[in-house]
Amino acid sequence: MPVEWQPVRQSRTHELVLQSIEEQVFAGKLRAGDRLPPERELAPVFGVSRSALREALRVLETIGVLVAQPGRGPDAGARIVRNPDDALGRLLRLHFALGSYGLHDVLEARVALERSSFAAAARHAEPADLDEADALLARMVRPGVRPEEFNDLDTRFHVQIAHSSGNALTSTLTSAVRESVRPLILRALEEVDDWAATTAGLNAQHTELLELVRAGRGEEAADLVEAHIRGFHGTLVDEPHPEDGDEGRTGEH
Repeated sequence: MPVEWQPVRQSRTHELVLQSIEEQVFAGKLRAGDRLPPERELAPVFGVSRSALREALRVLETIGVLVAQPGRGPDAGARIVRNPDDALGRLLRLHFALGSYGLHDVLEARVALERSSFAAAARHAEPADLDEADALLARMVRPGVRPEEFNDLDTRFHVQIAHSSGNALTSTLTSAVRESVRPLILRALEEVDDWAATTAGLNAQHTELLELVRAGRGEEAADLVEAHIRGFHGTLVDEPHPEDGDEGRTGEH
């Protein structure tokens, strides 16, 4: 089905360009992998300046539905993609930093998501997906691993289990929620008193979690991942809860 581009009104032009492109996606005329016409062709069709068009394309790139390749040749230009994980993670991280969501909200969201993903992974995970999680765990237990690398591998381990659950949205949301507090968790890991003991405890639970998923014991895996998240958040991060006055509220690992 050919894409039919229509001129847009000049008022708030970049938003109207966004709306027009969204309508083409909703109508099924633009799909992942499709390329947009070059700017020099698309701007006159919309009836907007190239600067307004570029602004709209930058917004689409930021939210993970478009990638722009500069230069010339068959790979140059803007292409529709599906890349929600990084975009949602960036968005949540900014809103978390701005105070739109508190640590308590992030904690409870992560508990709900990961209980669901670990239980589902025990039912649906492919052996290859769990082998990849096992490879991440093997890197986490190596001597000399430092907080930044550990934090990255820890995130990837939990996201990999969510991916293996068979629910793409759960995987994306798990990644976004974990990414939103990545800097905070890294800072907390860097400040622990006994790094070796901390990582040993975390890795022991990671190992047991993976064994439970492989054995198909979903409810036990769900219970353990909740204990895993709640057990460490209180020791790593402490922040006042706005609804509790001066009482403490904790973040998470």
